[in-house]
Amino acid sequence: MLGNEVCSVCGDKASGFHYNVLSCEGCKGFFRRSVIKGAQYVCKNGGRCEMDMYMRRKCQECRFRKCQEAGMREQCVLSEEQIQLKKLKKQEDEQARTVIVRQTSPSPPSVPPKMTPEQLVMIEKLVAAQHQCNQRSFTDRLKVTVMLLETSRRYNPETESITFLKDLSYNRDDFAKAGLQFEFINPIFGFSKGMNELQLSDAEYALLIAISIFSADRPNVQDQPLVERLQHTYVEALHSYICIHRPNDHLMFPRMLMKLVNLRTLSSVHSEQVFALRLQDKKLPPLLSEIWDVNE
Repeated sequence: MLGNEVCSVCGDKASGFHYNVLSCEGCKGFFRRSVIKGAQYVCKNGGRCEMDMYMRRKCQECRFRKCQEAGMREQCVLSEEQIQLKKLKKQEDEQARTVIVRQTSPSPPSVPPKMTPEQLVMIEKLVAAQHQCNQRSFTDRLKVTVMLLETSRRYNPETESITFLKDLSYNRDDFAKAGLQFEFINPIFGFSKGMNELQLSDAEYALLIAISIFSADRPNVQDQPLVERLQHTYVEALHSYICIHRPNDHLMFPRMLMKLVNLRTLSSVHSEQVFALRLQDKKLPPLLSEIWDVNE
């Protein structure tokens, strides 16, 4: 860039190559919004407008067509969800590296990590409890608490749906038809997709759920030091497990803990959504009513 390049669409000062075309920030944003929204524009002049810095604000159809004729590619545009996932992934990696740097200090070579017999027994019991929960049927739904972490485990990337219990699958549209807002639905599916990409084992999932349950800052916790000690037991076990089974992935442990931070944000949004549904007296399918604690 020499500083005197112009936008291939409207002739304004170009800021760089966007979606395969030298363009300005305005046309870049316009094209991205149009593609994401699937916008349909109509020209009042029969599609014959000459595109310049003035006309770009007057005729959206001709502006969008000029973007395409200039070479802008729709497949280069990330969806809003992809953008959020990309930002979240970058944030997780940066924070994970920060944790690694803080933990790293000059010291003699450490002894290879080993799991204690107590930790092995604890993990075996946690995994067994998870398997027992997963074997329950629809008729047992009133006995089942489905947390968001467990929900993410049931995400199917091929169908982009979440299967509850054994055979009840819901995609984004199903949640929307039930009355949930996409502002709530998309983060859940985004979180579930991110968890699925980590390819966690049964033991890693069980430990992560245990760490989430034993959070000392939960409401109405009376003995916070005790809860913190209990949680630390699971954190240590998870760290040892990852060091043994993923020796070459030094970012996995902090990345998994960052997922719990993201989970807190989701939980806050969930509470707002449930409150809104109660105010609107929305009717959800029986299973979703039980999962999200919304009275029918």
